[in-house]
Amino acid sequence: MVAEPQVRPAEVIYPESDGQPMADNTLQFRWIVTIKENLEILFADTPDVFVAGDLLWYPVEGESQRCQAPDVMVVLGRPKRDRGSYQQWKEDNVAPQVAFEILSPGNTPQGMTRKLLFYQQYGVEEYYLYDPRSNELVGSQRDRDRLVEISEINGWVSPRLGIHFEVTEDTLEIYTPAGERFLTPVELSRQRDQERQRADQEQQRADQEQQRADRLAARLRELGVDPDTV
Repeated sequence: MVAEPQVRPAEVIYPESDGQPMADNTLQFRWIVTIKENLEILFADTPDVFVAGDLLWYPVEGESQRCQAPDVMVVLGRPKRDRGSYQQWKEDNVAPQVAFEILSPGNTPQGMTRKLLFYQQYGVEEYYLYDPRSNELVGSQRDRDRLVEISEINGWVSPRLGIHFEVTEDTLEIYTPAGERFLTPVELSRQRDQERQRADQEQQRADQEQQRADRLAARLRELGVDPDTV
């Protein structure tokens, strides 16, 4: 009797790219980077918060066609580390709790509806959709098995992240729980430079004060006065 060869199941490949660009234009890209980087900074000292931009999320093992790449996603309860994709079954089955999408001219209503339904089906708790061209922000929050639109988004505080949103006449402003506005990388760099300049100026003033004190002490000694007893 000849034993039949055992057929191994084909290995499922989970691509790390969907072949689509991260952004269609500089405006969309700037918003994606700004939100992602500021969230990284906000949770820099929290080891179990993972923030990613344009990373493919696979919620179901074995179903490599079932995926989405949120412009920005936040996963609370998972460690910071580099990943080629977010394979949920390898992450204690923790789904991203918060997703952000920045609209571009290439987005279609059908495509955005599919994303909403995907996030709704696979456990996203908060979903924020911003159109920088029209300056319109739409937010949704989970209510049992559905993502329900937040009726008043202006001034809304994210239950999961603690950040809050202010829609002005010209733009969207996002603030940390401490009230600090999300800044672009260029603004962050300028702020760092300004803080460095202020520190240098403070040090220079301190050095000048010390030099004056040293000169005064030297003069007092010349006059036979001990400056330590004055």
